[in-house]
Amino acid sequence: MVAETQNASLHRAKGAKEDEFYTQLEDVERELKHYRKHFKGKVVYCNCDDPRVSAFFHYFSYNFEKLGLKKLIATCYKNHERDLFSTHDSERAIFLEYEGDKNGDRIPGDDEIEVKHLVGDGDFRSAEAIELLKQADIVVTNPPFSLFREFVAQLNMYNKKFIILANQNAITYKEIFPLLQKGKIWVGANSGDMSFRVPDHYTPRATRFWVDEDGQKWRSFGNMCWFTNLDYKKRHEDLTLYKTYTPDEYPKYDNFDAIEVSKVADIPIDYEGVMGVTIGFLTKHNPDQFEIVGITKTWYGGATKIYPQQTQVSTNGKTSQVGKLNDGPVLRVDSPPTEKTYYKVDGECYVQMYARVLIRNKKVEA
Repeated sequence: MVAETQNASLHRAKGAKEDEFYTQLEDVERELKHYRKHFKGKVVYCNCDDPRVSAFFHYFSYNFEKLGLKKLIATCYKNHERDLFSTHDSERAIFLEYEGDKNGDRIPGDDEIEVKHLVGDGDFRSAEAIELLKQADIVVTNPPFSLFREFVAQLNMYNKKFIILANQNAITYKEIFPLLQKGKIWVGANSGDMSFRVPDHYTPRATRFWVDEDGQKWRSFGNMCWFTNLDYKKRHEDLTLYKTYTPDEYPKYDNFDAIEVSKVADIPIDYEGVMGVTIGFLTKHNPDQFEIVGITKTWYGGATKIYPQQTQVSTNGKTSQVGKLNDGPVLRVDSPPTEKTYYKVDGECYVQMYARVLIRNKKVEA
C-alpha cells in the first residue's frame, strides 16, 4: 500500500464525508484551561457532539461548577454508525441540557441531564440547532472538516464566541484568512499532533492509523490547531527573536515585495519591511508584536508580477509546460537546483515556496 500524507488523508475525509473525528479529553483539557475566565455565567453549546462519547461534553459537565457555567447544551448529527460507540438507540437525534449538580456529588447523573429528541437530524445548520445556537454564549466543538468554512460563517452570522478545532491548512482558506488578518479570529494556544477515535467503518490508512487493543480505530494528524475569538494570556507573549537581517540570508521574492523567512525561529529582529513566514507562524502570533499584512495566495491579489507559461523541470528531469508560478511566492535562483523541482522562464530559473503569511514587525521603527 502506498503511504499517504496526513493532508491527503484529510482531503479524502472531505471527499468521503468522513467527518467524525472524536477529540481526546487530554487535548480538550490542554486547550480549554487557557479560557477558564470566559466561562463564568455563560451558556456553552457543543453543537457537533454526541454527549455519550464527546470529550467536550465530558469536560464541561464534570467541571460545570468549577467553571461557573450557566448551562451546557450538546447536539449531534443523527448517524446510525454511532452504535459503534454506544448501545443507545441512535434512530433519533438528541440534544442534552445540563444546568449543574443537584445531588451534591459533583458528578452529573442521568436525572440531572435532560435528554430530548430533535425532530430533525441534528445538523448544526438545521432550524432546531440554530435556535439552540441563539441561546449560547460560547460554542466549543470539533466541527466537520468538510464544513469548516460554513461552520465559521454561521458563528460569525450569529456573533458567537467560540473555540473550535481544525486542520492548520484552514488558515489559508479565502473565507478564513481575512478574519485572521482583521483580528476577528485567531489561532488558539495549542497546535500540532493530535489523535482521534474514528468509527469502525472508516477506511484504514497506511500511515497515522492504528487499531488499539480494544478494537478501536484511531487516526492522527500532525497539523491540527484551534481557532477562537476569545482572548488568552499566552497570545500576548512576545516571540523571542535573536537573528539580524542580512540580504544574503533573507532573499527577496521575485513576485512579492517581501523577504523569505523559511523558519519562524529565524525571523530577524531588526527588519522593518514585510516578511514571508510559514503558516505555522500564526500559532505563535502576538498581535502586539506583529502586523499580518497578507498571504501569498492567488485570491489575495498581492503579487507584483505575473509569469507567462513556464517549463517545469522535475527532480527526475521530466519537463512540462505549466502556469504554477502564479500560485504562490517565487525565488529566482542563479543555477538550476538538483534537489527540487524548478521552473524556467525566458532563460531564468525559479523555485516556488509553499504559502507564506506576510507579516511586519511593529516594534521595528522605520
